[in-house]
Amino acid sequence: MKVGGRRRDWRWPRTLGARLFLILLAGLTLAHGLSFGALFLERYMATRSVMLNTLENDVATSIAILDRLPAHERADWLDRLDRGTYRFELGPGLPGVPDMSRRGAEIAQKIEEAGGQRFPIHVQSIPGDGKRLQAHLTLTDGTPLTIDVRPAGMPLADWLPYVLLTQLVLLVLSTWFAVRLAIRPLVDLAHAADALDPKRKAPRLSETGPSEVAYAATAFNAMQDRIAHYLEERVQILAAISHDLQTPITRMKLRAEFGEDSVEKDKLIQDLTEIERLVHEGVAYARSAHGDAEKSSKIDITAFMESLVYDYQDTGKAVTIKGKVSTVVETRPHALRRIFTNLIDNALKFGGSAEVMFESDARGMVTVKIMDRGPGIPEDQLEAVLQPFFRLEQSRNRGTGGTGLGLAIAHQLALAIGASLQLRNRNGGGLSAEITIR
Repeated sequence: MKVGGRRRDWRWPRTLGARLFLILLAGLTLAHGLSFGALFLERYMATRSVMLNTLENDVATSIAILDRLPAHERADWLDRLDRGTYRFELGPGLPGVPDMSRRGAEIAQKIEEAGGQRFPIHVQSIPGDGKRLQAHLTLTDGTPLTIDVRPAGMPLADWLPYVLLTQLVLLVLSTWFAVRLAIRPLVDLAHAADALDPKRKAPRLSETGPSEVAYAATAFNAMQDRIAHYLEERVQILAAISHDLQTPITRMKLRAEFGEDSVEKDKLIQDLTEIERLVHEGVAYARSAHGDAEKSSKIDITAFMESLVYDYQDTGKAVTIKGKVSTVVETRPHALRRIFTNLIDNALKFGGSAEVMFESDARGMVTVKIMDRGPGIPEDQLEAVLQPFFRLEQSRNRGTGGTGLGLAIAHQLALAIGASLQLRNRNGGGLSAEITIR
């Protein structure tokens, strides 16, 4: 197809459902059309055969009647012999031409056969109307008689278009239902794969329905269980290694303490302290993977955060809280407290102070913001800092310490309790860590 002088290629729809719908609908419509065409052709041929045989018998009878009637009574009988598709006229009729269509030739042959040898008949086609015919003959008394034939098409019932439209609607609906029935398991499988998260207990796919669908659902559920098992095994290994390292590190620190005072001793103790902190963070990260082990309870989020902020203020930390929301949320308090502790510690470490603010919406979702005025994080690494052991050396020098697990633990715990953590850079500098509790 060309549009505006350019060739425009026809393309398939992108979705599998639309393609199947078009294929099935086109196939069923074509099959229905062929079936209807065959029935229509058979009916047309049967109707034509009946019409031609009836025409031959009626014309023969009508000519015999008119020939036997007195001349002055024939005009009164013309209306009685009128059949709609042909009528008799006294007189020579209209001049015509011998050429006619195939259907006209068949009608002419039947009329000639009706006249027989007694009344020779000459049939012509009327110019300007290829379907109109006139047969000319002469009665016994010499009176010219014309048979004016106007063939009509095969009669169709008025309700036939409505039946065809109803059939087309049924074809569309049945095709749509069949495609929907075939595509729905595939869509459910795609949604389940998209929502797959080993850190959360996702609902299992239904293993009912046709055997192929049930088999695919069973295989997907088994795969989900294996992934969760592998992740749990990995976390348990990390927790075991981190836990077992604490004892030898403690012994090494004690032995170093009994050594002679020197610069190398201080460096060794400092390195052991860093290793010990890394091990503690590793244990904390491993435990955060099982943040859903704690039972949920309802808490007043404003009172919860005020209590946490006041604890920091009692130790002389620059942590403030602004605003409040009258919302009760159902969550896991210990995991939530660990999340906010990590975020506030992070703000104090890199910004020197922390500010807590609340936001809520009409759906009952509460967002708690932990804001600082530190160096912030490059926009292209806001997601990367949530991964374990990731550090931004260009904005956080080694003098500040850190293992790269604080934000990762907060992020993983947030997922475990059904919340979300998002980092945003603030206008004028600083970072805003936003926890949305559903």
